[in-house]
Amino acid sequence: MREFSLEIPAPQKWGEGLVSVAEGEPVVVDVRMESVHEGILASGEAETEYTGVCGRCLGEVAESVRVAFQELFAYPGREETDFEVQDDHVDLETLVRDAIVLSLPFQPVCQPDCPGLDPATGERLTDNTGSLEREPIDPRWAALQGYTTEDDTTDHGDHDSRA
Repeated sequence: MREFSLEIPAPQKWGEGLVSVAEGEPVVVDVRMESVHEGILASGEAETEYTGVCGRCLGEVAESVRVAFQELFAYPGREETDFEVQDDHVDLETLVRDAIVLSLPFQPVCQPDCPGLDPATGERLTDNTGSLEREPIDPRWAALQGYTTEDDTTDHGDHDSRA
């Protein structure tokens, strides 16, 4: 058994969604390689940072991601496997890349309660102080804007009429 700790730059952009790991971003890999009967068992963790945009408000997002992995690299000539030992070496790039890309969020958010964008103005709701009055979405409802259910001048019969 041998243990390695590596820090290498991402050789290319990893991921194609709203967030991805940029080319050249440092990837820290802690791996343990064990010789087993069928080949070499690689297990460990990888950590890096992804960047992109929030799925709700389109603001910038930058978070770290840490994944665990374990894979058997089989000796050549054995059963068909996804990963093989080649010239007494194993290539961890595909394994680490796949583990990281699969753990990237599908709909990333800048904060858990991100309100998103205002549908009328397109502004970020976190930036909007709420002091601006919006006009009604449907002008047919404009007449109801001033309507209230409380009317102080209406007699509701609460007083005694025996005076």
